[in-house]
Amino acid sequence: MRSRSAKTSRLCLALLGALLSHSLAAQVMQTGDVAKRGLKPADFPRAHQLAPGVYSYEALRAGDPGGQMTTVSLIVISNDGVLVADGQGTVAQTQEMVDWIKKTTTQPIKYVVVCSDHGDHTGGNAAFPQGAIFLAHPTSKKVLDDAGRPPFVTETVPHRRVIHLGSTDVEVLFLGRAHTGGDLSVYLPKDKVLFMSEAYLHWLFPAMRSAYPTEWVQTLKNAETIDPVWFVPGHGFVDDAKTLKADLPAYRHAVEQVVAEATRLHDAKVPCPAPARGASGGAARPLCDAATQAKWGGLEGWTLYSSQVETAIRRVYDELDGKLP
Repeated sequence: MRSRSAKTSRLCLALLGALLSHSLAAQVMQTGDVAKRGLKPADFPRAHQLAPGVYSYEALRAGDPGGQMTTVSLIVISNDGVLVADGQGTVAQTQEMVDWIKKTTTQPIKYVVVCSDHGDHTGGNAAFPQGAIFLAHPTSKKVLDDAGRPPFVTETVPHRRVIHLGSTDVEVLFLGRAHTGGDLSVYLPKDKVLFMSEAYLHWLFPAMRSAYPTEWVQTLKNAETIDPVWFVPGHGFVDDAKTLKADLPAYRHAVEQVVAEATRLHDAKVPCPAPARGASGGAARPLCDAATQAKWGGLEGWTLYSSQVETAIRRVYDELDGKLP
């Protein structure tokens, strides 16, 4: 009996250890941080095939100290050309992606969709071949035109545009304002792949420097009604389809939580002033009163929390005060 009891105890301990390991692994997976995933800069860039001829492409975000997170592009290869949704942050990085495409297909890059006008998605656009058609929302076109940095946007997509690439149909969609105000998504109805760019930041604290907070929530709801197999983020890891689909509502809840908590703090008149010009930012400076008094319910552990929390609060304050364009 003693031997059987000991054997049972060892089995129970082994099962407990396995469950703990699984739990810890799940916690590690819920992050957009490269190091916490056990990955190194040498692991990037990397591509995943989502469907025949459809790939996600992840590179370390340009200008990110230590390569903390990734920037994601979508590549669609058809029998009549290639479409790329979002470039990378530098010419060298985008050229590396263009070279990968050349190794994968002989088809030329015909279309580049600017889903986000931010520099970490457009800074390398000069590496795309001449003659490629650049599409963007009118809001993003103005941002890029004002920057005066070629190549310039060729066509605008205010609402929806269908591109026929041979036997492949690609829908360029404006689902609403989110992270930039000119947020476009790319949907492949046949393969049920929806690339959301910066409207979906996978396990990243909602970055709101140029966002429209309450509208962002509705944009995410609009994306969920499409019900694709793949929800592809613009930052964070491209995990399996089931995980990305399950995590999108979690991200929407995070945006909703930021809006709700910042609204509570705004109504209570808790200040969150911008740092004085020349002052150091980020974790080196104490957080404002609103950030420290907020009840984030675990969002403190999300990637980019310390660098983005005050910006998000101030952006919600500005929206409530009618200061957003």
